[in-house]
Amino acid sequence: MSILEIKHFSKSYSNNNKATDDVNIVVESGDIYGFIGHNGAGKSTTIKATVGVLEFEEGDIFIDGNSVKKDPMACKRITAYLPDNPDLYENLTGIQYLNFVADIYGVSAEDREKRIKEYGDRLEITSALGDLIESYSHGMKQKVALISALIHEPKLIVLDEPFVGLDPKAAHTLKEIMHEMCERGSAVFFSTHVLDVAQKLCNKVCIIKQGKIVTHGSIEEIIGDSSLEDVFLEITDDSESQSADVADS
Repeated sequence: MSILEIKHFSKSYSNNNKATDDVNIVVESGDIYGFIGHNGAGKSTTIKATVGVLEFEEGDIFIDGNSVKKDPMACKRITAYLPDNPDLYENLTGIQYLNFVADIYGVSAEDREKRIKEYGDRLEITSALGDLIESYSHGMKQKVALISALIHEPKLIVLDEPFVGLDPKAAHTLKEIMHEMCERGSAVFFSTHVLDVAQKLCNKVCIIKQGKIVTHGSIEEIIGDSSLEDVFLEITDDSESQSADVADS
């Protein structure tokens, strides 16, 4: 059963250059799906369109059968998004922010208390939740953002470079949480530059190059007897390396 289906998605900006060109991706229940490409390849454009941050005209995106274009609220109710640099309300404490997000999603008092304690303890941030977010380090903000993304038990969690800023123990905990979510029937779709992590963690991967999908499938199909790093470098070893410093749109 597909949780996320991206169909013929293309996005152009004012200069008429296509950030993405006929992107097609299917993420099924139980998948941990890695989305890989250089900076400027179209990863962030695709992710932002998927979570409803970026409008688009060409193609459509479906989350659990709901169209992001036609029924965005139905999609957002069952989706969580963790950007690479989350913006939180820094004048709130961690617990105030988590309760604010729980209110938005209509999470009961009992469920939110249980989930905040569980994830707070596992990420070792419970003792700091009474402090103002403005006093947090980048890693602590990442942890609070992660708890807020999990608080409504989403069917789809979309993460953009989720391991950036996390200490090794928190990164390990996040990997465990990803597996647990997928065992319950949810799906994870995330971008990363850490190819070793993607190879070990994902059951499926997709490589995007200059806005186009160049290969996708199970991790075994993609790498064969090689490694994901070797495959990625072979596929992308041309003029695109010259545009690696272009900001991903």
